[in-house]
Amino acid sequence: MSNLRMTRQEKDFITRRCYFFDPVFIDFLEGYRYNPDEVHISQQEGELRIAIEGYWYRTVLWEVPLMALISELYFRMTGAVASRAEEKAIDKARKLRELGADHSDFGTRRRFSSEVQDIVVKSLKENSGEYFKGTSNVYLAMKYDTTPIGTMPHEWFMYHGAIFGYRSANMKALEAWTEVYQGSLGITLTDTYTTDSFLNSFQLKQAKLFDGVRWDSGDPLEFTDKILEFYREHRIDPTSKTIVYSDSLNLEKVEEIQKFVRRRIHDAYGIGTYFTNDVGATPLNMVIKLTEVKANQADNFLYAVKLSDVPGKNTGNTEEIELSKRTLNIS
Repeated sequence: MSNLRMTRQEKDFITRRCYFFDPVFIDFLEGYRYNPDEVHISQQEGELRIAIEGYWYRTVLWEVPLMALISELYFRMTGAVASRAEEKAIDKARKLRELGADHSDFGTRRRFSSEVQDIVVKSLKENSGEYFKGTSNVYLAMKYDTTPIGTMPHEWFMYHGAIFGYRSANMKALEAWTEVYQGSLGITLTDTYTTDSFLNSFQLKQAKLFDGVRWDSGDPLEFTDKILEFYREHRIDPTSKTIVYSDSLNLEKVEEIQKFVRRRIHDAYGIGTYFTNDVGATPLNMVIKLTEVKANQADNFLYAVKLSDVPGKNTGNTEEIELSKRTLNIS
C-alpha cells in the first residue's frame, strides 16, 4: 500500500469527473501515500480486528481498500472460486433495465475480488443501458468511462455527534457538508442517529437544497412513507427528490420497493455485495467504523457511535450509545 500513488491519468479523470473537489484536495490526493504504521492488526481464531489511528483526513482513505483486500485475501486463502460472475452480472443488468430501475455499483468493500468487480461493472455498462448510473470504484469508473458515484458516510455524522453533541449532530454535519460542496453531492444519509431524529432536525433550507436521502437500514417501505410525508409537510414536491436505497439489495427487493414507490418519488438503487460477491461464496461480515475522535491534539478522545433504524443494531461504546439514546429520547 505504501508504494501506491495517483497517476497523471487518474488525476486528469478525477479533475474532469469529480468537479466538486477543490483543486487543492486533488493535489493532496496526488501526493498522498499510505502509511502502514497507522494500521494495527490482530487476530484471535476467526475474529480479525483492525484499528486505524491517525489524522482523520489520512485514516479515512484506509477503509475501502482495506476491506477489499481482506475480502479478496480471505477467498484466495480458502480456495474459493468465482462461479458464473459474468453470466449473473449480465442477467441482473438486463432485468434491472427491464424494470427501469436506476442502479449503481456500491460493492468495492466486500467484493469477491477485483477481477469480479471489473466484470460486473463492464457487464452493467454494456447491458443496463441508461439505467446504469455509475460505480463507487473510481478506478473502474475511469476504466469504463462512467460516473464515480456515492453518498456521504455515517462517520461524517458520527464525528459531529461526538464533538458537538447528539442534538446538534445532524444539523452541524449538513451545514458543514453544504459549506464544502455548495449543493453538489446532495444525497444525505438519515439513520446515523435514526431517521426520526434526523427528520426532526432536517430544516426546510436543507431539505430543499439536498437532492434526496439514502435508505440504509430498517424497513424500506416504512422509510419511504416517512420521507414522502416529510416532503409533503414541507410543501416540497416529492417527485423532484430522490431516495437512494442501499441496504442488502437484490432483484426481488428492488422490484418490491419499486412497486411500492409507484413513481411518487425518484427511486435509485446502490447495490453492493449482490453485484460483486454473488459468485457462490459466502461474503464476509465486516465493518470499519469511526470509534473515537478529538478536535484538537491536546484534547481527550471522545467516543463516536452510530445508531440505526434497526432496533439494537448500534455501533460503538455501550455507555455512549445509551447516552446518545437518552439525549435524543430514543427508547
